[in-house]
Amino acid sequence: MLQNRSKWKYVEMEDKAVPSMDEFTDLSPVLRKMLAQRGITSKEEVNRFLSPDLNNLHSAERLDSIGKATQRVHDAIYNKEKILVFGDYDADGVSSTTVMLKTLQELGADCDFYIPNRFTEGYGPNEDAFVKAHEEGFSVIITVDTGIAAVYEAFVAKELGIDLIITDHHEIQEELPEAFAIIHPKCSPNYPFKELAGVGVAFKFAESLLGYFPKHLLEFVAIGTIADLVPLVDENRIFAYFGLHALTISKNVGIQALKNVSKIEGNVTEEDVGFSIGPRLNAVGRLQDADLAVQLLMSDDLVEAMEIAQEIQSLNERRQRIVNEIVKEAEEIIQDINGVVVVAKEGWNEGVLGIVASKLVRKYDRPAIVLTIKPELQVAKGSARSIPAFDLFTHCMKVRELFTHFGGHAQAAGMTLPIENIELINERLNTFITEELTEEDFKQEIEISSTLDIAEINVDLIYEIARLAPFGMKNPKPIFEIKDIPTDVRQIGSTKNHLKLHFNKDSSQIESIGFGLGHLYHFISPNTPLSVVGELGINEWNGNKKAQVLIQDMKIDTWQLFDQRGRRQIQIQPISNQKILAISNGQLNIDPSIYHEEYQEMMNLEEVDMLYICDLPPNLEILKKVVKATKPKIIYACYSVEESAYLTSFPKREEFIWYYAFIKKRKIVDLKQELKAIMNVKGWSKERIIFMSKVFFELDFVKIENGIIQINPNPEKRDLTESTSYKDRLKRIEVEKTLYYSNYEELRTWFTNCMEQLETTKEEVVSGL
Repeated sequence: MLQNRSKWKYVEMEDKAVPSMDEFTDLSPVLRKMLAQRGITSKEEVNRFLSPDLNNLHSAERLDSIGKATQRVHDAIYNKEKILVFGDYDADGVSSTTVMLKTLQELGADCDFYIPNRFTEGYGPNEDAFVKAHEEGFSVIITVDTGIAAVYEAFVAKELGIDLIITDHHEIQEELPEAFAIIHPKCSPNYPFKELAGVGVAFKFAESLLGYFPKHLLEFVAIGTIADLVPLVDENRIFAYFGLHALTISKNVGIQALKNVSKIEGNVTEEDVGFSIGPRLNAVGRLQDADLAVQLLMSDDLVEAMEIAQEIQSLNERRQRIVNEIVKEAEEIIQDINGVVVVAKEGWNEGVLGIVASKLVRKYDRPAIVLTIKPELQVAKGSARSIPAFDLFTHCMKVRELFTHFGGHAQAAGMTLPIENIELINERLNTFITEELTEEDFKQEIEISSTLDIAEINVDLIYEIARLAPFGMKNPKPIFEIKDIPTDVRQIGSTKNHLKLHFNKDSSQIESIGFGLGHLYHFISPNTPLSVVGELGINEWNGNKKAQVLIQDMKIDTWQLFDQRGRRQIQIQPISNQKILAISNGQLNIDPSIYHEEYQEMMNLEEVDMLYICDLPPNLEILKKVVKATKPKIIYACYSVEESAYLTSFPKREEFIWYYAFIKKRKIVDLKQELKAIMNVKGWSKERIIFMSKVFFELDFVKIENGIIQINPNPEKRDLTESTSYKDRLKRIEVEKTLYYSNYEELRTWFTNCMEQLETTKEEVVSGL
């Protein structure tokens, strides 16, 4: 038995929801099912989804206040007023700033940009920055990817005579800022799609300002949309789809340089943006001010762009080192975990705490808040990440008074709070968790789209599924389950830390790779049915393409038998979180942490995960008792036989009769003198003669003293089976035949019967209550 690490959730859907084959003859049943799971069932919906079209974007004019804001910017340009773009320091904020700057420059505006320093100013607009902008002559400020929570700062702008135009997509809080205009899909009842990224909103404003559709800006929209993890559906899917193509053929020297240091070649994918481009742009604002990232995307000099990209690459590598150090320190702090993981320490780099929180969530399956303590200000500042079952934004808003600053959404948040409130916030959030969640809610969830047969998986299917891309939030890459018996299981990699499984069925073959799952090799016995879940991919080598499964999780529902019979050396290694019992006829030289019992001295046996049978038992019943008491998930049969009773023929009754008649006739037999003669006459072994002599002795047919056998003239009539040695030899033969000389399937069947007897006993007890 092998327990799955994550909670497996199968996508439920009525069969009638799947589009019929009559309407979609060009689509496989698998793809039709994937579409139906996304709520796409009509021909129009299927075509719209599989063939994104820029004409399906919603009109920018449906956003509230966009007309008013557009007119104000046009007036400012006409009157030669200075316009400041106020951005954010993440990839969405940087790409939003770029989109707005390029738009204003194209319109001939006198403009500049400002992104607050994460460390000295924090997130979002601030009074000092607005005062400085006023002193430098800016009369219009356009926020991008920020501003919806800037209630006080909007008041400051108004007092300074600055017209503040807010473009944002973050969650709306209790009070809206009194700005000149707010362009926000969630503040616009008539706008159909509410999930735009910050750069998506900025693009809509750019479209309104330019008076035409700015296709040349789509590459920046793709970066912010994908990197900010907004749902990749509706408009976001269209932006990502066309934006990725634009990134692939981009003439922007900044993007070319970024692709170069990221080692991105060929078609740019959503994974390239999410795992390479986005993190590098984010790294700048995590370690210093984010101006460098904007300069890279705005650059028109290839040499300059390459220099900036190399600098950003160095920052990203430094960011990775810092994250690893903080994660290690945080793990040392964490002890008991009841609900939310809250860790705080002076000196941690606040720019990377969101990444650290994400790593802690993945490790502990709990919401995590990671804070850096600033003793000079008596505050703690940091980031939080959550699990799907716990809405971080909603619950933190319930204790909003405990934070100095707070903002975010259901799964991520940033915050500042007084140091003395750390414990109180932890307690309050733990109370919410205790009241609302169960243990199952803390398990990471894998959503399984379908169970596939080996014969269904091929390269053509994988290419067809790729039509659902770009994948992301609310359009996840499909995860499939495969149930079968692997024909080959092996560890791969220089340190054997990866796992490879081969499945063969009829003429179909598929290999599965589990990166970082090499340790599970020891939990998979031969010929065992198992289930793996993972993504489908293509392994290309020397021009040959093969379908493969990239394993995310796996499980084995039945107990397992590892057949290691006949091995001279037994290696039993302790495994964390696994209770192991080794049972034998005598002492074993094994790790003291491993539970050990001897057959003859068994005390109170407990349930274990693994049972090592190191010696054959005296009889089968005693081993049945061990199996019933320990209920192992895995059994290792690692015993051997030195002198086989099974392979040595058992004396026949006629042989006992002849030998007894021989002794009776002689009355006294000196084995020391006559043993060899008997061996030569009958062709018996020494052990055979001694065994029969011992049987006669135990039945009181003879007396034996110093090797001299003397007949008992008046013995009682007794059966041979009353002899202890005779019975032990029969038991030994039965034990060896059943447990040693049986084949794998026979041995497994015997243990399975033991297990089933155990289950039957349980059921009988329950039924008898």
